[in-house]
Amino acid sequence: MVELKETEELLVREIEAYLDSRFPEDAVLVRQRFICLKALGEAVSSFPSVRDAHTLRGVFRNEEKLIEALCDFMPSARLFHIPTKIVATRSYLIAKAHAFSLLSILVQDTDRFYTPVRRVIFSIICTIMTEEVYLSFLSDPVFSADIKFRLANDLISLWDSGTDPRSVQHLPALEALWTARDVTPPSFGTMDGASELIRISLDLEKDWRDFLVSQTANDETRWALEEFLFGLSYEEITEVRSRLRRFGVSAVNYDEIPSFLGSKPAYTEVTNTDPRAIYDFYVDRRDAAAFRKRISAPGPKRTLEETYLRYRVTQE
Repeated sequence: MVELKETEELLVREIEAYLDSRFPEDAVLVRQRFICLKALGEAVSSFPSVRDAHTLRGVFRNEEKLIEALCDFMPSARLFHIPTKIVATRSYLIAKAHAFSLLSILVQDTDRFYTPVRRVIFSIICTIMTEEVYLSFLSDPVFSADIKFRLANDLISLWDSGTDPRSVQHLPALEALWTARDVTPPSFGTMDGASELIRISLDLEKDWRDFLVSQTANDETRWALEEFLFGLSYEEITEVRSRLRRFGVSAVNYDEIPSFLGSKPAYTEVTNTDPRAIYDFYVDRRDAAAFRKRISAPGPKRTLEETYLRYRVTQE
């Protein structure tokens, strides 16, 4: 997890050669950035494995103690209770995303480079989102202590070696969901979401359709799905639909949304120009859902990503 894959190394070298022949100053900048990234990865690798057992001033610490700590603390309180290597590894992933974002800016007009660069950034973002969803599961009362223990163990595997059986199984599903949305931006129209849902469902596996069938009567899942499809908050969707009915308007375009809401939409807009906006959009929805849960307000209490992965875990 703290070094580039062989395909990523090759991609960076090809882009450096391309920049050398056209924009040598940019090529120097890229080399410097990736030298720093490699040094950071080597530094992170020097920290001991999170699985290592040791005794400090008579207090014994091992992998099982770490799992217990992860399960006992609320998500907001875990930062200072987990090994340095875990925090450092996340820092490396973010630095890697920034490095490839630099490449995306420099090669945005060259599709043969831009597409694979964007795919790398997208994969990093999905990995971080999956990690955060797993962490949220550790405080979810729906899951048994046994499932939480296995989830925490999988997280440790992910942090220690860059992979785990659960992420191998579920990360592609999350990436597929986002890829499907990425190629089918919201069209709004009548605001019923049917066309968007059909378009993304065509590109997903049977598991997704089974998920939809199982959740047909769940309002919170439907609300989370609408937020994901339209890029608007539950409150904004409710307001837009109310205005459509009030003024007898049958359809609305995205450019008209601010006039319906009287302001810029609450959530980050996801565009093709900056894949990092995918994570921003996820965080916006995650925080809004947590706020609704705290004050018992109507609307989704989980993001669609969390609800979908939650369904997959319960099906195991």
